[in-house]
Amino acid sequence: MTRSTYLLLSCLTVVFLAAACSKTTSNPGSESTNTPAATPTARRVTSESVVKATAQPVDIPVGGSGEATVRISIESGYHLNANPPTYPYLKATTLELKPTDDVAIGSIVYPKALDKKFPFAEKPLAVYEGETEVKALLKTEKTASVGQRSIPATLRIQACDNQVCYPPGTLQLAIPVSIYLAAANK
Repeated sequence: MTRSTYLLLSCLTVVFLAAACSKTTSNPGSESTNTPAATPTARRVTSESVVKATAQPVDIPVGGSGEATVRISIESGYHLNANPPTYPYLKATTLELKPTDDVAIGSIVYPKALDKKFPFAEKPLAVYEGETEVKALLKTEKTASVGQRSIPATLRIQACDNQVCYPPGTLQLAIPVSIYLAAANK
């Protein structure tokens, strides 16, 4: 066998093995239909892939306050640990906002948790499922300029299903804020 034939066969073997190893096989008979991953094509589940967050616009008068709302949508079959979590080692859902020159961050209020029993835990865990909201109090300075701006925010999450928790993740948000001059301030 010549060197070029050997090289060609080696390359074809490597390509064939790479193609064979990269294909996902599925055995529909062995998968449960009630698990979140039971789909025709397997997907890689991450905390960020099963949780979506949207920031609602907030209007705040100069020198006043307003409530920012972040809506969280958790895909069916998954949950997030509540804030505060049931056990200290669980990763709580956490909203972090960065103040600006004109806007200060007040208290952050997390939703009421669901107490749900899971096979892997001794007692029910405090979790969020489905649709929920986190609220944050925003305050503007008396010297704040009128106009539109965005408050950077980070939502730290860890999604879990009934059997496993996925690595923690972060969702980056921008809370749209409109600062206006109240009639009493004119």
